[in-house]
Amino acid sequence: MGEGLAVLASILNTVRTMAIRDIYETDFDEDVQTESSANQCPECDGRVTTNAVETICEDCGLVIDEQRIDHGPEWRGFDDERERTGAPLTAARHDRGLSTEIGRGTDANGNELSGQKRRRLTRMRREQTRGRFQSKAERNLAHGLSEVRRISSALELSETIRDQACQLFRSAQNEDLLQGRSIEAMAAASVYGACRCNGRPRTLDDITESARVEQSRVTNAYTTLNTELGLPAQPVTPSTFVPRLASELDVSDQIRQRARQLAKESESTGATTGVRPSGFAAACLYKAGREDGRWLTQSDVADVANVSVVTVRTHRDALDELAV
Repeated sequence: MGEGLAVLASILNTVRTMAIRDIYETDFDEDVQTESSANQCPECDGRVTTNAVETICEDCGLVIDEQRIDHGPEWRGFDDERERTGAPLTAARHDRGLSTEIGRGTDANGNELSGQKRRRLTRMRREQTRGRFQSKAERNLAHGLSEVRRISSALELSETIRDQACQLFRSAQNEDLLQGRSIEAMAAASVYGACRCNGRPRTLDDITESARVEQSRVTNAYTTLNTELGLPAQPVTPSTFVPRLASELDVSDQIRQRARQLAKESESTGATTGVRPSGFAAACLYKAGREDGRWLTQSDVADVANVSVVTVRTHRDALDELAV
């Protein structure tokens, strides 16, 4: 009986000690860090204190400022010490970027791992790879988004267009547009649709060269996207192709501006309706080069625009008729 009372007294003493000590010994709570301010209360001229949440007057209790926490992102690529939230969510990944990676060889401090720990990490990595996808649809989504990223990287597109193409591919899968069509074709069509919606001078030939599928399938997939989703695709004009072709031909700014002027004038007259924009832009560059004294050959501009020499010559004759 005496031993039981001694144990009970020890427990009560421990609980009493826990009750009187501070709950947070490391200042975990946001309201613990409180500092006085030199400002005075606008109501009673009392002492003002500020914590992580609000600024209040200790005399009258007036809340002067609240919601001091910045709930926005704090991604700082130039200062790793203040980076606390990780990378932002992205539509380019099937899991929105909320994935983890198991390292190899070293721990978080850079120390070499033992053979037993490396084998354990290998087993964990294998199980993580197996459980990465919850369904076949998620696996197809990951494959399609990786194809979109690959094509966007090959075409040197911006991250904004890449993310829009990935979101377009997600919408296509949600609307069951992948049935009966290859994932590669729908991924290429998503990239082409994003370029069209942003007015980027990219042709189907450019997309097909980077894709792993035939152009006819890409055309079919894009037609389905445009019909079912109602894409706000902008009409591609020859003037949008002039800067890109001029850069590849390495012509002067004067020739580029003159070619763009010829393209704009032709567009205003309706002469570019129903023609291939890249071919007409090549003809404008060819004519501008001839006027400036630089003898660009028809084969050079045709190769850059991925059209035939006959197409360049036909559009050149149309430009000559407009100038008369």
